[in-house]
Amino acid sequence: MKKFSIILGLLLIVSCSPKLFKEKWTEEKAPEYFKARFETTQGSFDIEARREWSPIGVDRLYQLIKHDFYTDIALYRVLPKFVVQFGIHNDSILNNRWSAVKLKDEPVLKSNDSMTISFARGGKESRTTQIFINMKDNPRLDKLDYGGVKGFPVIAKITNGMENVQKFYADYGPKPAQEQGAIYEKGNTYLKEKYPKLDYITKAYIIE
Repeated sequence: MKKFSIILGLLLIVSCSPKLFKEKWTEEKAPEYFKARFETTQGSFDIEARREWSPIGVDRLYQLIKHDFYTDIALYRVLPKFVVQFGIHNDSILNNRWSAVKLKDEPVLKSNDSMTISFARGGKESRTTQIFINMKDNPRLDKLDYGGVKGFPVIAKITNGMENVQKFYADYGPKPAQEQGAIYEKGNTYLKEKYPKLDYITKAYIIE
């Protein structure tokens, strides 16, 4: 009976995750150039990514998009005169597994201009799944020394749909971002109860 209970427990843990994670995905190399579309509750926007800007970061972005990580993702930090940040999945298991595979740090090779995209990070080798859109030219983010790491390497830029990005609900200001622990723990249920007007990325995918 004890053995059966352990097996049942493991099955329940796996069943809690609607998507599978395979560590080999984190070894996939992106094309030198690719495009992707993000569909949101305000309409879609398209991006282009180039490995020459940040090879390791662009590889991770490609992996996350290709394997459907950015599905039902809250745009929880919307500061119109600064950035829009997202990348916490509703599934805590997926968050933990992707975040366990850290990315090596890279230098900033392209400036954080308006509508470029970079990974958020809080220290050495801390880039994982969270990214942000620059809502204006943010050159200080090219050189900002934070947690012993200098700057935020750009991984992509928006080429179409900028007007939709400008529509993301911003009246909550920085408050949701100050509660990331609760978001990681309770997911979208927590956000939809406390911040019901937030916008979401419904899905993201590679386009030809």
